[in-house]
Amino acid sequence: METSNNPAGTPPDNNLVWAIICTVLCCLPLGIVAIIKSTKVKELWLQGDHAGAQKAADDAKKYSIWGMVAGGVVVILYIIFVVVLGVAGGGF
Repeated sequence: METSNNPAGTPPDNNLVWAIICTVLCCLPLGIVAIIKSTKVKELWLQGDHAGAQKAADDAKKYSIWGMVAGGVVVILYIIFVVVLGVAGGGF
């Protein structure tokens, strides 16, 4: 007999693609955490921990977004730094 707390269906999207993109292009530490979280989604789902699988999927997405934002901020700060150095160096 199937219980109501064990819904049938497919596991949530593990966001592995975003985690890999984040790791390769943006922020290695947060990307690695996102990859670890995303690889646990299917395992937790198969064990019947549907809430845990959803949380792992949400965490993978969260860390991927944070990593992409952090990478974007670093790129913007680098561009500002280069422009400021270029302006300051041009005065000599």
